[in-house]
Amino acid sequence: MHGHALKLLAEEEHIDLWADVAASAIHGVIKRLATEGLIAEIRTEREGNYPERSVYEITPEGQRALAVIRQDGLEQIVLRPDPFDLALARLDPDRLDELEGVIRDRYERLVARAAAEETHLGTFSHYLTLLERQVMTHTLGRLRGEIAWHEELLAELPTLIADEKSRKGHTS
Repeated sequence: MHGHALKLLAEEEHIDLWADVAASAIHGVIKRLATEGLIAEIRTEREGNYPERSVYEITPEGQRALAVIRQDGLEQIVLRPDPFDLALARLDPDRLDELEGVIRDRYERLVARAAAEETHLGTFSHYLTLLERQVMTHTLGRLRGEIAWHEELLAELPTLIADEKSRKGHTS
């Protein structure tokens, strides 16, 4: 395919809903993949008055790289460290009284994001295959897990703050 056809396919497949690639970035990705030898230009073509376009195909090296990426994606469990955890574990003892407001704000933003994801999924669900729909619900499930954890944190917060104050020799 040529870049414009790939961009149209990415838009049709709603790639932005389930991948970290925007359809508008396809031309830059093509250049990078070609530079890395993962795709190769096989010909140029022109349709009507449209500009001449380069047609690409995946190279054998690209096929191997894609197979590795697919397999890694299926096998690896990726849970990235959350900077929030480090910040929570190393609180500023002089700002403990602000913590509940900060966490409540974070909780409300998570709830809003989950609601937006649900709306987004509902809007585009009819465009997705069953498997794509399942992938989209994974993000929603992760958000719901974060929300549940934040609810537990908020319930325990008075005890946690009191413990921090006593451990830090804080008397206020």
